[in-house]
Amino acid sequence: MAGHRAPSPTGALPDAVKNRAVSRPVTDVKGLIGHGLAAAGAAAELAAVARDFQIRITPAMLAAIGAAGDPVTRQFVPSTEELVAGADALPDPIGDGAHQPAPGLTHRYPDRVILHVTRTCDVYCRFCFRREVVGESGPLPEADLAAALAYIRATPAIREVILTGGDPLTLSSRRLAALCGRIGAIGHVEVIRIHSRGPVVAPERIDAALIAALKAVPVVYLVVHANHANELTAAARAALARLADAGVPLLAQTVLLRGVNDSAGVLADLFRALVRLRVTPYYLHHCDLARGTSHFRTTIAEGQQIMAELRGRLSGLCLPTYVLDIPGGFGKVPVLPGYVTDTGKGNYVLRDHQGRVHPYRDPVR
Repeated sequence: MAGHRAPSPTGALPDAVKNRAVSRPVTDVKGLIGHGLAAAGAAAELAAVARDFQIRITPAMLAAIGAAGDPVTRQFVPSTEELVAGADALPDPIGDGAHQPAPGLTHRYPDRVILHVTRTCDVYCRFCFRREVVGESGPLPEADLAAALAYIRATPAIREVILTGGDPLTLSSRRLAALCGRIGAIGHVEVIRIHSRGPVVAPERIDAALIAALKAVPVVYLVVHANHANELTAAARAALARLADAGVPLLAQTVLLRGVNDSAGVLADLFRALVRLRVTPYYLHHCDLARGTSHFRTTIAEGQQIMAELRGRLSGLCLPTYVLDIPGGFGKVPVLPGYVTDTGKGNYVLRDHQGRVHPYRDPVR
């Protein structure tokens, strides 16, 4: 269903929106209206949304928008649907705070940690599971970073450090290189993994200095976030080619989003495009229970059906693992029999990696 059209956000203009050559991101409702992404009459409603969660759309993603309400628009342009919290919404959907041995550090699994190096992103995705905390400016304070690194240094079981945020690639190349150097100097850390939207939403960021910073680390993986093939502009493809040509291993993660990519056809187009760009699809995430994102959620059965269709049309190289982060901080599980049990009427039991069971409920249609 490559031509899938999503519902328009409140106030979005019905006419086609032309590709734009602009040099600055859109960061407010006035900018949305000026670029034809919202009607002037919707300004007050959208301003209420923006008070809750910031707006930021890069020039690259403005250029990727083909029409009001299309899959790229729906990801980045605010909607009054975000003001509906939902009865099952959580301020910390995946439980980062439940496993925080030091500020900015999440240690959920024995052999790896997540280091939240910044709260800043190049874009603010309307479905973000960290929308309660991202949007603040600046990197993790030095005192907090030092405490996090001290914990990693004192915990030999940790073999992998995952840099996230916010988006780590919003840091300067100098700062990123210094950070990776400090992590790489910890003897038992074998891999640094970086999760970023950058190569897709801000491809100009992938320059020689950034690539040099990444190559200075013995083993670094870059996990790129992309949800629809329309995001893979010519500039994004060139940025990914620069990384691949430099020998940086590339993986991709995608969020299953209603009205954006909730069909086997749309996801097949995306995964095939990524593989052609030497990016291996890694995870397909079930949408998390973040406040204001219930309109993006599919049911588990819908996700499983999509995966069944994909297995029938794609090679294993193109197939990510479909996973769900158990609310409350119990880790992610593959959405497979044995991990997810349907108990009827939209209710499920999830079994985590330690054998514990947790209730889960689909969104109400």
